[in-house]
Amino acid sequence: MKDSRKAVLTLVQIALYAALFIVLDFISSLIPFLQMPQGGSIGISVIVLIVASYHLGWKQGWIVVAVALVLMPMTSVIYSVNLLDYILEYVVAFGVYGLSSWFPTFNVRKIPIHTCIYVSNFLRFLIHWFAGVYFWGLNWEGSLAYNAPYMVATTLVCALVVPILIQRLALKRA
Repeated sequence: MKDSRKAVLTLVQIALYAALFIVLDFISSLIPFLQMPQGGSIGISVIVLIVASYHLGWKQGWIVVAVALVLMPMTSVIYSVNLLDYILEYVVAFGVYGLSSWFPTFNVRKIPIHTCIYVSNFLRFLIHWFAGVYFWGLNWEGSLAYNAPYMVATTLVCALVVPILIQRLALKRA
């Protein structure tokens, strides 16, 4: 009985995190200054993916990412030149957030430092930087200049919001 109840609770949490991702992604798509002209945006919705992975663990975190990616075309434009680009820039890049619980949290002067925020956003940036060169025909500097601003902003937003959410919601690491 307890196992089935826990399974249902986990399923509901996955659905809620995916729904929250979609709502924030939709809101983000309505705010023009958060968007880049050829794809990419300051990602307020990825906060949910990091928190989901932290709270539920990497397996369920990745399920949240998978559900969110299936629903994402309903709320935002997908920028991709081919299937391989889509897999790299969406499945792999956002999949990194699902693995956020792999990265440790440590305290510096009683302030929790969630390395998952920095590592996952940096890995996503590297993926987009590479894709900008390989798929979009930019040189390395051009891809860096395009992708760095919104990824740095996304990292800063996550660095401000994620620790507050984890503390206020009293989430325990899975």
